[in-house]
Amino acid sequence: MHDDRGLVEARLKRVLDERIRPAVYAESLPLEVAVWNAPGEPVPVEEGLAATPSPVAVGDRWGAPWGTSWFRVTGTVPEEWAGKTVEAILDLGFDENMPGFQCEGLVYRPDGTPVKGLNPRNQWVRIGAPVAGGEEVRLHIEAASNPVILDYHPFLPTQLGDKETAGGEPQYKLARMDLAVLDETVWQLVIDLEVLGELMAELPVESARRWDILRAVEKALDAVDLQNVGATAAEARSRLAEVLAAPAVPSAHRISAVGHAHIDSAWLWPLRETVRKVARTTSNMTALLEDEPDFVFAMSQAQQWAWVKEHRPEVWTRVKKAVADGRFVPAGGMWVESDTNMPGSEAMARQFVHGKRFFIDEFGVDNDEAWLPDTFGFAAGLPQIIKAAGSKWLLTQKISWSQTNKFPHHTFQWEGIDGTRIFTHFPPVDTYNCSMKGSEIAHAANNFKDKGVARHSLAPTGWGDGGGGTTREMVAKAARLRDLEGSATVVWEAPEKFFEKAEAEYPNAPVWVGELYLELHRATLTSQAKTKQGNRRSEHLLREAELWAATAAVRTKFTYPYEELDRLWKTVLLHQFHDILPGSSIAWVHREARRTYEAVAQELNGIIGAAQRALAGEGTTTLAFNSAPHTRDGVPAGGARTPAVGGECTLVPRTDGGFVLDNGCLRIEIDERGLVVSAFDLAADRETLAPGEAANLLQIHPDFPNMWDAWDVDEFYRNTVTDLVDADEVVPGDDGVSVRIVRSFGDSKVTQVLSLAPGEWRLDLDTEVDWHETEKFLKLAFPLDVHAERYASETQFGHFFRPTHTNTSWEAAKFEACNHRFVHLEEPGWGVAVVNDSTYGHDVTRTVRGDGGTTTTVRVSLLRAPRFPDPETDQGVHRFRHALVPGAGIGDAVREGWRINLPQRKVAGGASEVAPLVTVAQDAVVVTALKLADDGSGDVVVRFHESRGGRSRATLTAGFEVGSVTVTDLLERPLPDATAPDRDGNRLTLRLRPFELVTLRLTRA
Repeated sequence: MHDDRGLVEARLKRVLDERIRPAVYAESLPLEVAVWNAPGEPVPVEEGLAATPSPVAVGDRWGAPWGTSWFRVTGTVPEEWAGKTVEAILDLGFDENMPGFQCEGLVYRPDGTPVKGLNPRNQWVRIGAPVAGGEEVRLHIEAASNPVILDYHPFLPTQLGDKETAGGEPQYKLARMDLAVLDETVWQLVIDLEVLGELMAELPVESARRWDILRAVEKALDAVDLQNVGATAAEARSRLAEVLAAPAVPSAHRISAVGHAHIDSAWLWPLRETVRKVARTTSNMTALLEDEPDFVFAMSQAQQWAWVKEHRPEVWTRVKKAVADGRFVPAGGMWVESDTNMPGSEAMARQFVHGKRFFIDEFGVDNDEAWLPDTFGFAAGLPQIIKAAGSKWLLTQKISWSQTNKFPHHTFQWEGIDGTRIFTHFPPVDTYNCSMKGSEIAHAANNFKDKGVARHSLAPTGWGDGGGGTTREMVAKAARLRDLEGSATVVWEAPEKFFEKAEAEYPNAPVWVGELYLELHRATLTSQAKTKQGNRRSEHLLREAELWAATAAVRTKFTYPYEELDRLWKTVLLHQFHDILPGSSIAWVHREARRTYEAVAQELNGIIGAAQRALAGEGTTTLAFNSAPHTRDGVPAGGARTPAVGGECTLVPRTDGGFVLDNGCLRIEIDERGLVVSAFDLAADRETLAPGEAANLLQIHPDFPNMWDAWDVDEFYRNTVTDLVDADEVVPGDDGVSVRIVRSFGDSKVTQVLSLAPGEWRLDLDTEVDWHETEKFLKLAFPLDVHAERYASETQFGHFFRPTHTNTSWEAAKFEACNHRFVHLEEPGWGVAVVNDSTYGHDVTRTVRGDGGTTTTVRVSLLRAPRFPDPETDQGVHRFRHALVPGAGIGDAVREGWRINLPQRKVAGGASEVAPLVTVAQDAVVVTALKLADDGSGDVVVRFHESRGGRSRATLTAGFEVGSVTVTDLLERPLPDATAPDRDGNRLTLRLRPFELVTLRLTRA
C-alpha cells in the first residue's frame, strides 16, 4: 500500500480547523453589549452591577492596564431555537495561546450570583440545554484588563508591570459577544478526531494501530459533508467508534489525572488580582464538577481558599459542598506554594502549620502530601519538616527544568539532612498544566524513568500559572483515554489515591540524599534584595515577638497577642510565595511587599516593646534583652540583664597605608584601597586569607542571561569581572575604632564600615550600596587560605554540605547556591565562617596556588539589576551586614549567624534581670521557637533541634512550674510513638540525633 499518511493527516488538520470546529456553533446572533469602566481599583460586585453602562460594539477597544470593566450583555433566545442547547460566546479579545496571562472575566447573573470565569480557553456560558425559546438573557462580566507582560517576544522590559507606570492605553479589542446553538454531536466529533489524531502522531509508523486509526479517520472524513457538517457528524462519529473502543494493553502506563489550576499567588499580576483569579477559577471548577461526574479537582495554597471564603462567600458555599462530596480536594497542606530554599526554619514549619490547620478546621482534611509543582528547588531540611507536620509525600515538577543534568528518577524516597525520608514523585508529563494532548500523554509514558518496577504517574491537568483550570474538552479527552489502545490509561482521582497506589507498587523506591537543586533560576537567591531583607527581618521579629510575649504572659499580666501573631505570620508566609520572595514578580508586587514588610516590622516591634517593658518594670536600670538562642555578653539566651563589658579595640595607621584593627583576638590589616589584606587569628597564630589575596573585595560582572532575566544567572557571567579596588576615601569611622571606606563605580556608590567587636573573633562589615547599575551582578569576595573539599551552608534546622570541587556536572551546575545565616568551611581544628543578616545567594570556588596551598573563595551575592519583569529592579539604597569569623567551628558559625540577625535590645526598667522562660544547657541544641500554644490554652511550646550534625544530650529547664510534658508535631498535636524526655521536676533531658527536630508542649502547673 502506498504511504499516504501525510495526505490524510494534512486533510484532518484542515477539515478540523476550517469546517468541523466552526460548525460547533453553526447558528448564532449578536448580543447587545454595554460597558462601565470602574475608576481606580476593583469595586464591590453590587457596585459594578448597579453602575450605568454605555453602549459598546464588537471591535471597540477597551481596558486600560490593570483596569476593571463591567460589561452587560443582553439578548433574547429565538423561538426557533427551542429544544436546542444554547450558549453565550463571550470573547473579550482573547489570544487562546495565553490562558492566565491576559484579560479575564467573571460572569454574574443580575442578582450577583457568579456563574463561571472567562479566559482564552473557556469563553462559553450555558444558557439552557434545552432552551424553550424566547428566554431573556442578561449577564454581567467583571472583566480585568490585565496587560500581557510575558509576550511572544519574552523578557522585554516593560512599564506595564506597575499600575503607577502602565499608562491608560486600552489593551484589548472586544471580539465576539453572541448567542449560539451548540451542536453537541459536532463538538463530540471534534474531541474524537483530536484524540485519535494526537494519538496517531505518537505511535510508531510501523505499528498496525497507527494505520488502523489513520484509515478510520479517513473514513470519518469521507462521511463529513463540508457544507453541512451537523447533518453528517453522527455518521462520521460512528466510523470512529471501533478504534475508540479498542482497549489499552495490560502493560500500559497508568496516569492519575488531577484537575488543577496552578495559580501563582502573585507573579505577573498583583496580589489583589490573584484574589479575583481564584474566584474565577473556583467558579469554573465547581460548575465543571456539577457537569462531569468523574472529574476530580485539587487546589493547593490555604491562602487562596481563605481568599475565596473572605471575598466570595457565594462561591465558598459551592466549594464547601464540592469538598464534602470528595470532588474538590484541598491539596498540599501549606499556606502558599512557597519557595523552600530561603524561608527560615520556623517559617518553613509555619507554612505547614497554618496551611494544614486551615484545611483541618474548615473541612476536616489532614493532608498527607506536600504539593509544590513550581517551586525552584528544595532545601535538604524539608523532608523532616514535612514529616514533623504529619505528612509523608511530596509532589513537584520543576526539577524537570534543570538544564544540565537529568534527574534519574520520577518516583523515589527523598532523604533529608536528619535521615528522614519522604516518598516523592515528579510527574513525567513534565508540566503542571497538562491539557490531555496526545503528545503529553505519550511523553509521560515514554519519559517515565521507573518502568519495570512502577507504572503509575500523576498528571496535573488544567490551564494554570494565571489560573483557569480544567476545561470540558480536557475531561472529554480523558474519558476517551481511560482505556484506549496505544495510549497510557487515564483516570481522574485525588492526589491521595495516586500516592497510595504509587507507594504500594514501589516499596523499595530508590533514595536521593540531600537537596533537590534546580539547575536553573539561580538568580532568584539575589533578585529584589529589599523583599529578601523584609522576609529575613520579619522572620526574626516574629521569633522575638513570640519569645517575649510568651515570657511576659507567664511572668506578668501581659496579654498574649494570639490573633495579631496569627495574622502577621500569615502575611509573612504569603510573601514567601515562590515568585515573591525569589524576586521574580512585577514591580507592583515588590513595591507592595516593601510597604507590607514595613508595616509588619512596626507592629511586631510594638508587641516586642510592650512585652519587654512589662518584663523590665519601671525604673532606670538598663537591661539588654537577648533573643538569640545562645548566651551573649553574659546575658542568657531568652533572658535579660546588664551586659558584661567587653575588651578594647585599637585602630592604628598601617605602615604602607591604610589601618590596622586589633582587639586581642584578631588583627585586621586594611590597605589604602580599603581591602582586607590580612585577618590574623592571634590565638591560633594563623592567617585567614590566602597569600597575596584581599578580602572585602567587591566584584562586578555583566549579567544578561539567555532568558528569564530576574530568575537566571548563566555561568558565562564569570567570564568577565571587574574588581572594585579604587577608593574615594579610607578613613577612621566616627567611633574612632573602625574604618570607613567609600567607593564609586558606574552610577553607583558603596560606603562600608569595618569594625571588630571587643573580645570576639569576628570582623563586622556594614555595607551600604546606592545602586544604579543595569544588568550587572555585584559580589563580595573572601579568598581564604583553607583546604576543604566541602563547605556547610545553613538550611532549615541544620546545615547541608556542598563540594568545593567540580568533579562532575552535578557539582559544576551548583555555581550559585543558597545559604541562610552562614557559610562555613574548615580544615581539622580550624575553620572560617561568613555570616550575613539578609543575603542568600553565594558561590564557593577553589584553586591550588603555586606554593601548593589551596585558596577557597567564598563570594556573597549582593545585588543584581535585571530589567524583566521589573525594569527598575533593586535601584536605590541597600544596606547589608556581614561578618568574617576566623577560627570558627560549626557551632561558632551557628552562634554568629543568630547574633547578626538578632541584635540585643536595651530597655530601661526596675528589674535586675529577666530569667529565661526556658534554658537549654547544651549550645549544640538551638531553640527556634518559644511561644504559647496556638489553641489559647496557655501551654508553653518550645521547639528546638540539634544544630551541629552530631548527637547531643540536652537538658531543658523550665523557668516555671510544669504540669505535663508532651512531645508534639508541628501542629502541637501529641505524637503517640514519641519517646518522652526524662524528667526531674521542671528539668527535662533528651538525647537528640544529628539535626533532630523536637517540639515539646509544657502545661503550666
